[in-house]
Amino acid sequence: MHPTTRPIALVGLMGAGKSAVAEALGTRLGGAIADVDAMVEAAAAAAVAEVFELEGEAGFRRREADALERALTQPLSVLATGGGIVIHERNRTLLRERCRVVWLEVTPAEAARRVRAHPRERPLLAGAAVEERLEMLLRERTPLYETVAEFKVPTDGRTAAEVAEAVFSLTNGATPNGA
Repeated sequence: MHPTTRPIALVGLMGAGKSAVAEALGTRLGGAIADVDAMVEAAAAAAVAEVFELEGEAGFRRREADALERALTQPLSVLATGGGIVIHERNRTLLRERCRVVWLEVTPAEAARRVRAHPRERPLLAGAAVEERLEMLLRERTPLYETVAEFKVPTDGRTAAEVAEAVFSLTNGATPNGA
């Protein structure tokens, strides 16, 4: 697959803005977008939090991997992933081989500010001190994000449109890992 025909996949910690940036970037590119979490919800006919409750994290991760594979069979411009998509090697391989991957970096403090309004929608934060749990998730996942990401874009203090423009610039000729 030619690099310019591969979709841009957005990875990063929950609260990084992957879904909002995907919408803005899809509009900028004039192409189709897919959101892995939304695909899981549609297939399960249940919210992500309900899938976690009914099937546990393992069940959700199976559904997430299936959704990723389905998404990559479609003609896409942008793919928004869930924060934990990188946990399984197969997902990392698919992302590296089939996408131009952009890690949307966010500090745990900023991510906590963004997700606090809807804690029930974030099952991995249930019953936890939100910022501390996000710090732990980021520590665990940083090496995984680094293995898949061709580019990094910081999101703190930026709107989705600003981040989308930075992603657009990077993926259209700029040097990797700079924003």
